[in-house]
Amino acid sequence: MVNIKKSQAKGTMTVPPSKSMAHRHLICASLCDGVSKVYNVDFSEDINATIDCLKGLGCVFEIDGSTVTVHGIGNKVTSENAENVVFNCNESGSTLRFLIPLAGVFTNHACFKGSEKLLSRPLSVYERLSADNHVSMSLSRTESCIETKGCVNAGLFTIAGNISSQFVSGLLFALPLLGRDSTIVLTGGTESKPYIDMTMSVQALFGVKTQWMGENRIHIPGNQTYKACDSTVEGDWSNAAFFFALNGLGSKIVLEGLNNKSLQGDKICTEYFDKLNQGFCELDLTDCPDLGPIMFSYASAKHGAKFTGTKRLAIKESNRLQAMADELKKFSIETDIGENDFTVYESKLKKPKEVLQGHNDHRIVMALCTLLTLTSGSLEGEGAVKKSLPDYFERLKALNVKLERTGAKNGLDN
Repeated sequence: MVNIKKSQAKGTMTVPPSKSMAHRHLICASLCDGVSKVYNVDFSEDINATIDCLKGLGCVFEIDGSTVTVHGIGNKVTSENAENVVFNCNESGSTLRFLIPLAGVFTNHACFKGSEKLLSRPLSVYERLSADNHVSMSLSRTESCIETKGCVNAGLFTIAGNISSQFVSGLLFALPLLGRDSTIVLTGGTESKPYIDMTMSVQALFGVKTQWMGENRIHIPGNQTYKACDSTVEGDWSNAAFFFALNGLGSKIVLEGLNNKSLQGDKICTEYFDKLNQGFCELDLTDCPDLGPIMFSYASAKHGAKFTGTKRLAIKESNRLQAMADELKKFSIETDIGENDFTVYESKLKKPKEVLQGHNDHRIVMALCTLLTLTSGSLEGEGAVKKSLPDYFERLKALNVKLERTGAKNGLDN
């Protein structure tokens, strides 16, 4: 449990590295035939999951502080990594969705393991492609894992544009390694396009070319090789949003280490906070769903707001729509969950009379803790921050936020 007292943060903080970008750098480095160094890596649970899974393919990692030296596997498949590979994804949806297509390149049979919540998350794109025989790889679920058999083939992949961009990125990593060109066509508009652009930009660093052909079509030349290089993971706008929110609520934090020209979709957070400061407004989260919890919290402390493009928040680490509605109610804030929208009604924020719950979701925990700096109160399940920002509470303490952590909850270290 964490107990937080009313307090304002102040000081200077270097923003943690981007988890989203770190996944991409480490995967591309692992696909090189040679040695690469990836600088500025923060070892959250999700990043550790990706590293562990890439080791299963035969990659070798040397870690020195925040620098990872990666000995890649290139296009080589060894007998050790070709059969019955087990990938432990823990709770990382990115790891799972990014690596399934690569399993279809490098293995004949693989088993993806993880938490019950992770294994229940949708994999509709890969399942449909398998069912339609667009790939020779089959995908099936058991109680303990998701199994893949067979291989991915080059060709035309038609995918609904309103699904997670992680499916598109997973295919983008794998398809350049195949013997023929491929095309991905996104139908019905493209959600979370910035994340696709992030993948393509990191691939370009490692010498792999992919190209948008119009608004909804991506051309992927085959017979490409990832070329070893040294790269640096930029600061994370997604996690920075929690500290920008504190500034908007009265704190004075100087944030360093952000790339103002970043392709990260969550860079829009500062613009959205400015709009929320001005009054009740409508904001679209289609391209930045991870901002949902902190935007809901911030709106509840300001003038309320209506958020659209929210339906995918129901299938994250928690049902973030219901979780935030339940917890904001403890602050006397009323909300409404629509089919693809979430409304926070303007009201006076009050100190919770009940202990808040983290719902085993890192972004829920950090969004609620932001409000507790205004009201004071307690939250259980705060250990979930290990998923993306393990030193979150140490950072708050260093910025003069008054808090105390006691005991343990659900087996999480405190």
